[in-house]
Amino acid sequence: MKDRISITLLDNGIADVRLIRADKMNALDGAMWEALAEAIDQLKATPGLRVVVLSGEGRAFCAGLDLSSLSADRDPGASSAGGTLSDRTRGVSNKAQYAAWGWRELPVPVIAAVHGVAFGAGSQIMAAADIRIVHPDTRIAIMEMRWGLVPDVAGMALWRTQVADDVLREMIYTNREFNGSEAKLLGFATHVSDDPHARAMELAAVIANKNPHAIRGAKRLCNMLADASDAEILQAESDEQVKVIRTPNQIEAVMAGMEKRAPKFAD
Repeated sequence: MKDRISITLLDNGIADVRLIRADKMNALDGAMWEALAEAIDQLKATPGLRVVVLSGEGRAFCAGLDLSSLSADRDPGASSAGGTLSDRTRGVSNKAQYAAWGWRELPVPVIAAVHGVAFGAGSQIMAAADIRIVHPDTRIAIMEMRWGLVPDVAGMALWRTQVADDVLREMIYTNREFNGSEAKLLGFATHVSDDPHARAMELAAVIANKNPHAIRGAKRLCNMLADASDAEILQAESDEQVKVIRTPNQIEAVMAGMEKRAPKFAD
């Protein structure tokens, strides 16, 4: 993983996670697919984690699939990430899908700081973040149709809560490139910034200063919105509130606010 992804855990519980295959614009080869899965698994097991900021070093966030992975002699059902497309080797996802979907499974918020390009699988990894901050000139495209393929790195499950149905269909069918400013207007991005990483770190610091148990509960609730029934969501709201109300961390949040000081939360 060390030559593909770096993870720096800061004192406030923020993990600064970077794709570091900069010479290839962080394109996804076999080693990068593996590194993404390892990074997600490592973060899931990291004590004291509060927020993840995900970015790419060099000229791009992620240029998508390394085209050398599209070998003609590969079995039709084989995945460039290893294994087959059909096998659910990572819970509900296959190995390639986990490179994106796994960020949604993290118990803490993930903020993507996106610059340069986010093509194909890169646009789907971007979509997995809870919050997406992009440079206005970032080049984005759901690129798969250019190669006669369909998007299959969890994008379909992720975009459905972010982008209008007809807009998504157009972008998939045409593989049209759009920039970060348009991405914000269309729903693919949350914020536009001339310095996405700095803005992401500022926002992460705000989130890291909240009750970590309430933040995790809020993410679980947000993750339900795509397909849970009204009754299930209403019940989950109550269940999550019961877990945090009148607990030491919730009381500390109140006291810190009243005393105008920084809170001190327990994990």
